[in-house]
Amino acid sequence: MDLNDFFPPHDGISLRELAARLGAELLDDAAGDRRIRSVAPVNRAGEGQICYLLSRKARHELDTCNASAILCDAAIRSVIPDHIPVLLTRTPHTAFAQAGALLHPQALRPSPVVSGAGGVHAAAFVDPTAHLEPDVEIEPMAVVGARAEIGSGTRIGAGCIIGADVKIGRDCTIAPGASVVAALIGNGVIIHNGARIGQDGFGYAPGPAGMLKIVQVGRVIIQDNVEIGANTTIDRGTMDDTVIGEGTKIDNQVQVGHNVRIGRHCGIVAGVGIAGSTTIGNGVMIGGASGVNGHIKIGDGVQIAAMSGVIADVPAGARYGGVPARPLKDFLRDVAEAMTRSDERAKRRGDKNE
Repeated sequence: MDLNDFFPPHDGISLRELAARLGAELLDDAAGDRRIRSVAPVNRAGEGQICYLLSRKARHELDTCNASAILCDAAIRSVIPDHIPVLLTRTPHTAFAQAGALLHPQALRPSPVVSGAGGVHAAAFVDPTAHLEPDVEIEPMAVVGARAEIGSGTRIGAGCIIGADVKIGRDCTIAPGASVVAALIGNGVIIHNGARIGQDGFGYAPGPAGMLKIVQVGRVIIQDNVEIGANTTIDRGTMDDTVIGEGTKIDNQVQVGHNVRIGRHCGIVAGVGIAGSTTIGNGVMIGGASGVNGHIKIGDGVQIAAMSGVIADVPAGARYGGVPARPLKDFLRDVAEAMTRSDERAKRRGDKNE
């Protein structure tokens, strides 16, 4: 793929300086003056680009690699061709993320629709009772409701809806098409396109003529440095709050029900559904397309495999998978046994057909 105008290359940083900023060791100091301008995958990295390699299993990708540098750890240093300068680090994945942030800072957050406009665009509407700190940017067709408060350095994207009394901290980015109501948002938060924050949750009681709606009068509280993916929905609490802890990253198309409490520095991957009133600890990782039952507790540091169904409490530090979710070693054993039985049935059918 050729470089494009969406994320143009950096003006260039010397390999020596880049190594210093990443805390990596440049093994060939003679290559220190090479200029690094962008990141690339191993198999097509070329001049001016940096890549990274995590496993020997991917060493075949080096056959077409002409990168100006590669990040790796000492365990796989020996598979790197001599013509590619090596930046040695114990954490190549982390170092590559840091390099990407240095070389492509504009890709870290949703980009503005109207470049360099600044301030409140003439085509936006801000209620006269709203309070905007200095250096707030409101893009075209965005609406900011009554008594809303927005901190300095925050950008509200085109077509966003910021509801009445919402409070948004400093240095946040709310991407085009998102809506935020009944919410308090901290500093450094990123909310991607089309996300829906603070709408009422799904709550009904049986009535003589059908289901009766239970009012949802809680809030959504999003702490500092949270990132919320495109088209994700986070319902406000029924009477308590829905809370997303500091540093947590939520992927696209995730559903977070009312009264859910998610701890700090969690990772929740696309397609996950979390039912109401569930409590999730700190540092929890939930794989894509998993479903989490309501009114349960998931302990700190838990890992849930993709496409799992979690129906009961999970103890801290556990690794679970499957439907219903159970300890990962049990799930893998069950899968292996099921495959063995399937093979045996197939052989018996084959014998009968002969």
